[in-house]
Amino acid sequence: MENKAFQALVVEETESDNFTRSVQERNIDDLPEGDVLIRVGFSSLNYKDALSATGNRGVTRKFPHTPGIDAAGVVEASTSDEFQPGDKVIVTSYDLGMNTPGGFGQYIRVPADWVVPLPDTLTPEESMVLGTAGFTAAMSVERLVPGLDVNQGPVLVTGATGGVGSLACAILAKLGYTVSAVSGKPDDGFLSSLGVTEVISRQDFLENTDPPLLKTRWAGVVDTVGGDILATAIKGTQESGIITCCGLVASPNLPITVFPFILRGVSLMGIDSQHCPMPLRRDLWDCLANDWKPDLPDNMTEKVGLDGLESRIQQILQGQVKGRTLVDLA
Repeated sequence: MENKAFQALVVEETESDNFTRSVQERNIDDLPEGDVLIRVGFSSLNYKDALSATGNRGVTRKFPHTPGIDAAGVVEASTSDEFQPGDKVIVTSYDLGMNTPGGFGQYIRVPADWVVPLPDTLTPEESMVLGTAGFTAAMSVERLVPGLDVNQGPVLVTGATGGVGSLACAILAKLGYTVSAVSGKPDDGFLSSLGVTEVISRQDFLENTDPPLLKTRWAGVVDTVGGDILATAIKGTQESGIITCCGLVASPNLPITVFPFILRGVSLMGIDSQHCPMPLRRDLWDCLANDWKPDLPDNMTEKVGLDGLESRIQQILQGQVKGRTLVDLA
């Protein structure tokens, strides 16, 4: 394979715990060994990418590094019988963008068992509007749907203006559920455009939450933030209700008693999209490309190039981003 040059966002450590970011020219030979070389067309910006871009060693241990836990593109070369040059594919999760150069570069090289064929009913751009956030939302919905009738009551989504939260709202609304949302941002109509029928401010949600059990309101919950918000949601979930948990931006701690679990039979289910088995991964991407494909408003996504990532990284770290940031590698 020709040693092509390409553009990538590179994070470098200039001295101990001092990191810089710049768009640089890299070469294919700089990439790690792998079965499939992919020319990346689109990626997306996630909170984990922003952490990697600022040198967070809980995400990325070695620098220089190219973040980007999502990538959609075209196979350029492959040693795997499963993928051929010209195939349209998606790569999310596993080690991509963590310690393996990720989707903020115009080429990636990865193991074949990380790669998902792009469904025919999904464009590469659409797949990255969804990305890891949409896939995590889909995993959460998949845990809820088997035991949750649309008429049982509202489903609560926390951190609802973030990537996972906003896409969970849109998917649940598409499936006919009544969606309530908790958000720390002012209600400007963004969530109602996703199908949310009730928006609760974070401040109001956390009032009078000391009792071990609260009045039941939610048939199910998709939690993306953890901490006191997750604890409050659990306390107010109906008998035999299901709660999924996939984030910790509020806190990794869970200040709660066992009462909701042993007196109401509430179930708390963890969501780990990074290590989702491939058969389920492919099934969920098929759902996202078809029956679960959310109807998204125009203001859901902002598109940037590599040069536009810097400001968005700062904004997402400060909690100022709503919806999704699509990265156009062209």
